[in-house]
Amino acid sequence: MAVVQAAGADSWAWFRVRCARLVGRGDADAEREALARLDRTAAVLNAADEGERERVRAVHAVLWQGEFASVIESLGEPERLRLVQQLVQLTEEFGDVDGPGRGGAVSGNTFHGPTAVQTGDHNRQENRFGAGPGAGSGG
Repeated sequence: MAVVQAAGADSWAWFRVRCARLVGRGDADAEREALARLDRTAAVLNAADEGERERVRAVHAVLWQGEFASVIESLGEPERLRLVQQLVQLTEEFGDVDGPGRGGAVSGNTFHGPTAVQTGDHNRQENRFGAGPGAGSGG
């Protein structure tokens, strides 16, 4: 959610660079790709009309949640913990730059296993972790 909120904020320039560095994990090509995806997200959010804005924000929040989850899952335990700390720090710093409550930061939490986090107002969230009824039945 921090990516979506930062896209319209004054701090977007520094946020996108820091975010891309975290996603790229020292790989210059991966960092450039992350910057391009961040720029596409910002462009789509800026182009969305009032009636579509919340849906577009929700879609891109999920896309970035998946991006971060993928990077986190690809790392060993020490690197994973370090990245999570860096992501928390980024969201805290973003919140500090644009005023209280702007960043949607989540801090002081420890997550073990599947986790869902929701920030913002007037949201709806449905979470299903693990294999539910009918899993593997092909439909």
